[in-house]
Amino acid sequence: MRVWILLFILNLILTPARMANGGRNEPMKLEISFPAETGGWKWDGKVRSFHPRNLFDYMDGAAELYLAYRFQSLDVYQLEKSGQPPLTIEIFRMGSSADAYGIFSFERQDKEAGIGQESESGGGMLRFWKGQYFVSIYGEGEGPEIESTIIRLGKEVAQAIPQRGPAPKLIANLPGTQVGLIQKSIRYLRSHVLLNQRYFIANQNILHLNPQTEAVLAQYLRGTHKVHLLLIQYPTEKKAEDALHSFKKAYMPEATEKGFLKTEDRKWTMAERQGEFILAVFGAPALADADELIKGTEAKLQEGGK
Repeated sequence: MRVWILLFILNLILTPARMANGGRNEPMKLEISFPAETGGWKWDGKVRSFHPRNLFDYMDGAAELYLAYRFQSLDVYQLEKSGQPPLTIEIFRMGSSADAYGIFSFERQDKEAGIGQESESGGGMLRFWKGQYFVSIYGEGEGPEIESTIIRLGKEVAQAIPQRGPAPKLIANLPGTQVGLIQKSIRYLRSHVLLNQRYFIANQNILHLNPQTEAVLAQYLRGTHKVHLLLIQYPTEKKAEDALHSFKKAYMPEATEKGFLKTEDRKWTMAERQGEFILAVFGAPALADADELIKGTEAKLQEGGK
């Protein structure tokens, strides 16, 4: 019979619960338990918890990335086994399932592991998202024993999180693999700093990205060329119009009225607005390639993919 221990308690806001004591809304707590031992690795009994104000104490160089996705809290656990490197479990609670997806998508590159809603595994690390949680499990070394234990731990964590959540709706408006979409290239973004890390646009925020906007960046294959498609949704059509004007003035001032330009590397950039959306293509080897991706995105938007 399997032995279980209470490993941690996550504060998860499931629904606002009206409490009798003064009518205050209190978060409900979700208890999650794990096996006392997995593959010989045992929890050391310590929990390190972090919030937005002290996340830099744990990950000084990467904290901004998580904060950009409306980070709420982090619990860190370490499991130890004699003669083996320790294993670390990081469980991030983000602002929404879209934010959890965003963190996962930002670094995605390895093979799917079939855990949570989407996952990847490789190099002694497992990453996945489920609901509003993003989970990272890794060891300070590699090998079959470490890899298999990390996978088992990941399955336990994913099973303990009962709620799934939707991925960002904006992704549904991307033209699909039939026109060359590289699925693992999809990045869900909330700031121009993150956008620049995946495709540099400008030092200044010329597209007016902010916490009220959503953006998706994806790559498409055209022969041996990788073309970038950027789709941004703004709160209003006026804000989208202002952002497009800012972008064209700073990035492509010599563009024609139709919104396309051949750049110095002899590739094409195209940008336009459709309602509250901006659609932009970068690095297309031919104007027809840019036009196809723009029209494919327009069709998705008109079908109601949003």
